[in-house]
Amino acid sequence: MSKLSGKTAIVTGASKGIGAAIAKSLAAEGAAVVVNYASSKEGAQAVVADIKAKGGKAIAVQGDVAKEADVLKIFAETKNVFGPTDILVNNAGVYQFGAIDEVTESEFHRHFNINVLGLLLATREAVKQFGPEGGSIINISSVVTSLNPPQSVVYTATKGAVDSATRVLSKELGSRKIRVNSINPGVIDTEGTNAAGIIGSDFEAQFVAQTPLGRVGQPEDIARVAVFLASDESGWLTGESLVASGGLK
Repeated sequence: MSKLSGKTAIVTGASKGIGAAIAKSLAAEGAAVVVNYASSKEGAQAVVADIKAKGGKAIAVQGDVAKEADVLKIFAETKNVFGPTDILVNNAGVYQFGAIDEVTESEFHRHFNINVLGLLLATREAVKQFGPEGGSIINISSVVTSLNPPQSVVYTATKGAVDSATRVLSKELGSRKIRVNSINPGVIDTEGTNAAGIIGSDFEAQFVAQTPLGRVGQPEDIARVAVFLASDESGWLTGESLVASGGLK
């Protein structure tokens, strides 16, 4: 039997990159997967098509996690199609680097609304649906919370909040058999890091030079960790931040 047979998973921001890889990997292990997206409908539909082509179950559901009404819609549609949620992957996020001189009110709120508020709203709704056997919540954080790189103050602050929320909620929800963990990736080769000019840059070269395994990560590297955290194999883990960075810390 597959590790996640009979389970229902929601992956936020799953139309590309790490989220897409996680959605596909959860489905490959038997979970029915909701591929959430904010604007990239074609990307989300492509992920769903890939899952179905391999015999899995998936639907695409639009919704901006920073908006409460959208989060309610995502969970309602999930329950209507697949039943109550068992696994939540809080992957939706944004990042923009710049010096403190460039910080703006709008950019601050964009980061915190998606990276932190969105996580909390989605977690609140998942907790309502989890049954007596509990569930697994997986937050996608970042290795920046230990590296603290210059010109990342707003983004790093949001991921610091994610790490703290992970620990707080693990204690708050443990009595209900709900496990809460985070994955803290290093530099990952995704559409986003390519579009931001990170891949192929001096920035990438600098981080690869500091990485013991000598390369940037691939989305599948993170997806394998997510499957572990979603499954019973990690049943004794909660409140943990698993740094998946090839040794970069």
